[in-house]
Amino acid sequence: MGNPLGKEHRLPLLLACLVLALGLIAAVLGASRAAGPASVVGPYVDLRRVPPGAAGPAPGPGASTGTVTVECGRNEEGHWNEDNLVVSPGVRAGAHHTHAYVGNLSADALSTDASLAAAATSCGGGDRSVYYWPVLRRTDRAGSGPHEGAAGHGNAGEILREASVRVEFRGSPVSGVVAMPRFLRAITGDAVAYTAGGGAGVRARWGCSGLPDRSTTGYPRCPAGELVTRTLVFPSCWNGLDTASPDHRSHLLFPSASGVCPQGTFPVPELRLLLAYAVAPGVPLALDSFPEQRHSPLTDHAMFVDVMTDARMGELVACLNEGRHCRM
Repeated sequence: MGNPLGKEHRLPLLLACLVLALGLIAAVLGASRAAGPASVVGPYVDLRRVPPGAAGPAPGPGASTGTVTVECGRNEEGHWNEDNLVVSPGVRAGAHHTHAYVGNLSADALSTDASLAAAATSCGGGDRSVYYWPVLRRTDRAGSGPHEGAAGHGNAGEILREASVRVEFRGSPVSGVVAMPRFLRAITGDAVAYTAGGGAGVRARWGCSGLPDRSTTGYPRCPAGELVTRTLVFPSCWNGLDTASPDHRSHLLFPSASGVCPQGTFPVPELRLLLAYAVAPGVPLALDSFPEQRHSPLTDHAMFVDVMTDARMGELVACLNEGRHCRM
């Protein structure tokens, strides 16, 4: 018995099936990107019930006790994107979530050392460095801005603008520091800490502006009128050779709890980012993340590219090693 569908009917049928399949794929992808936030992993922590934390190591006789604060604003320019220049250079939307920036105003996935060195900056003193981190959202309000729905993957809600951003460099409690090389890449925290388990890579500390001696790795519940804070401390022990490494970390390590750098590394200025947000008590929070990380606060992280000139870095190092407190 012959095929009941003649040859003249097969091509239209195949084309119709192909159109239907493409439509279903587009619908699934669109739903994935437009979906509301995935379930958010807490915990929420009442910081008033958290005991004060231990102080850091006391500075020794050779310590570099200075501090340098770089005035970079609080992203008034609205510099956001879904790129990650440090981890996924050259890949548009490689972060799968939205990052906020201060400093270099051109930074994106396609930036090069040359383009960064020539760009405008939000920082004082000509610091063209790149400082960036995942945005924090409130999930009880839908975002309407251009980057509030661009990330997809369950990252939805109104982006909370930073009330303040403090860019600070510190010295070493045990010795002087040496200059960072220009175009050094650095990362702190672990964007997959929730599924990785163990917590070894968790570096961010969350807190409240009125309780500076207390912190948590969960989302804090702060007393009315206080700001929610995020503190991100970067590694500060450089191998003396490389500005980057395949794992993005092995060229720049953290010191021990006593402040001593691992063998074969040299102390460089320690970068700290201190972010603050005006959040009313009870507002639901969600840190942008990969879908499987479920917006866990454990996954908080930040990245840095040093684009200071050698002369500016030399001034910064001198300030730290001489025990002065400087602003740039």
